[in-house]
Amino acid sequence: MTASAQKHDVFQAIADPTRREVLRLLAEKERPISEITSHFPMSRTAIAKHLQVLSEAELVSGRKVGREKIYRLQPEPLTELKQWLSYYEKFWANKLSILKHIVENPSENSLSVIKSEETDKK
Repeated sequence: MTASAQKHDVFQAIADPTRREVLRLLAEKERPISEITSHFPMSRTAIAKHLQVLSEAELVSGRKVGREKIYRLQPEPLTELKQWLSYYEKFWANKLSILKHIVENPSENSLSVIKSEETDKK
């Protein structure tokens, strides 16, 4: 399979900030490519390429209405991303717990040392 024929996965599709913004716009409502393009400082062709990547990852679908193609979000493939990220949530939760402890118990940690050094300088 050639690189151009190879399908993009969800992770490749959301790697680009423009594509993430396109997904956000489509989460609000279905939109034609002309409306999507109006939100970006780039050409319609560039947006069409981004939509193609998103389509290959099955994150968006398009349907013809007259002369226009209307795009809509298909959020189901984002489940794969959510599952992958859920593994790392335990690290975030742990860091937040440590921060909470430090803030709530300044006498037990180095935070009080930093505060006293700042007070001494004044």
